[in-house]
Amino acid sequence: MKVVIQRVSQASVTVDEKITAEIQKGLLILVGIEDEDTQEDVDWLAGKIIKMRIFGDENDVMNCSVQDVDGDIIVVSQFTLHASTKKGNRPSYIKASKPEFAIPMYENFVKTLEKEFQKKVQTGIFGADMKVSLLNDGPVTILIDSKNKE
Repeated sequence: MKVVIQRVSQASVTVDEKITAEIQKGLLILVGIEDEDTQEDVDWLAGKIIKMRIFGDENDVMNCSVQDVDGDIIVVSQFTLHASTKKGNRPSYIKASKPEFAIPMYENFVKTLEKEFQKKVQTGIFGADMKVSLLNDGPVTILIDSKNKE
């Protein structure tokens, strides 16, 4: 699994001119799923994300997690995170999972995140043409690949 974590002051997802998710302070997480992903990837990422200290404390030092600041989370499926740009100018998405595998894995990721977070996680709509709006705070943007635990 690959995720892009963005610390936001506000974020929303709109589908067919209808807002499906909206938060103020928190995290906007884009998630890309591949066929090799397992429950171990889901559990590791969920734990990592919830504990990640990327919010400012009273001294404006990044020492607080999304839970510490009572933030919220939006998760958006993003198959293009698995784009291969090795050949030519048109990216290949061959590594991105097909919906029959990706949808249950995505739903499992959201549920696992909610369990770790102990709070409802908002989402986009898997496979929909989504308009994602955000005000990146910092900006703070972090990329994590569960296959490359650094």
